[in-house]
Amino acid sequence: MSGPLPREARVAAIRAALEAALAPRALEVEDDSARHAGHAGARDGRGHFNVDIVSEAFAGLAPIARHRAVYAALGALMETDIHALAIRARTPGEAGTGTPP
Repeated sequence: MSGPLPREARVAAIRAALEAALAPRALEVEDDSARHAGHAGARDGRGHFNVDIVSEAFAGLAPIARHRAVYAALGALMETDIHALAIRARTPGEAGTGTPP
């Protein structure tokens, strides 16, 4: 990705990147940018997002390592489209979804 995406394409791009890298069992991505209009960090056009992700990839990882995995999965989007990212990263067991059938 070479530059910022249109605002309406960002949630889909975030979702696609996380699905490809972390194979989540559950994933919610919320664009919270409207709540931050006028915020100093929002002036560059990048957005504020909330991610709730449940993945086996987080098994055995400390919270900071889980966040790093999410940041790594998002790659260039962190530089071009995302100003702030709130992350809730859990394993299926922590989320109460149990083991796969």
